[in-house]
Amino acid sequence: MTFNPDARLDPDQVTDVRGRSRGSGRTLAFGGGGLGLVIAIAYLLLGGDPSGLIQPAPGGAAEPNASILAECKTGVDANARPDCRIVGFVNSIQAYWSDESKNAGETYRPAETFLYSDAVTTGCGAASSAVGPFYCPPDESIYIDLGFFNELQTRFGAEGGPLAEAYVVAHEYGHHIQNIEGILKPGGDTGAESHAVRTELQADCFAGVWVHHAASTGFLKPPTDAQIGQALSAAAAVGDDRIQESTQGQVNPEAWTHGSAEQRQEWFTTGYKSGEPNDCDTFSGDI
Repeated sequence: MTFNPDARLDPDQVTDVRGRSRGSGRTLAFGGGGLGLVIAIAYLLLGGDPSGLIQPAPGGAAEPNASILAECKTGVDANARPDCRIVGFVNSIQAYWSDESKNAGETYRPAETFLYSDAVTTGCGAASSAVGPFYCPPDESIYIDLGFFNELQTRFGAEGGPLAEAYVVAHEYGHHIQNIEGILKPGGDTGAESHAVRTELQADCFAGVWVHHAASTGFLKPPTDAQIGQALSAAAAVGDDRIQESTQGQVNPEAWTHGSAEQRQEWFTTGYKSGEPNDCDTFSGDI
């Protein structure tokens, strides 16, 4: 997506701890070398509660790099720099959900986004960049290593692009909305119709709802069809069936935790076309 050049960014909504993380960074409770990375991202990418895969964190939190994101002032900066682009996405996403909550007679609690590199200490424990982007319910924060977006293209075969990145961020904020509304619940169930899959698909739908309204927040220009294609490509690339096929050579729906490529695209599209959060009820009926 393209930012309006005169849009005013609020970098205070994002904290930069890149290069300053403390803790072991040893996060995975299972091995497998390169396969471990794929499994971790398959489980945690675009949401979920990572506490089961993240070890208790030694030491304290990292000190933020306050001056770097302070340079993210306008839409011009967001169009030019990846970290400023995340700031702009976060600003737009939170502006939309704040207004939506107010219109519904509810109160929105802002979530903080952390940019990190290599490892980070969170309310869910110590996480490494192998985990991929995730939302941590205990501290109501989102954690992103910008290097993941390259992985999304090179390892998972997504088209890439700004709206692919926006989809990832918006999905994580979808989990924050679920947490506020009491929908986000821990659970280890798997399967094509499981609660875990329904939770992830709703977050995909919420991401689509925000894209529908993104231009109305004043930060972004309306998305083009090609840009929507970036988001759909990212959604398909992280479908359980795609990941299983590429890593295991076969598809096993009983082990799904996030939904198929087709489901993820379908629910993102549902939210994008309607723009109505109420149309994102993935917990009733078939999915």
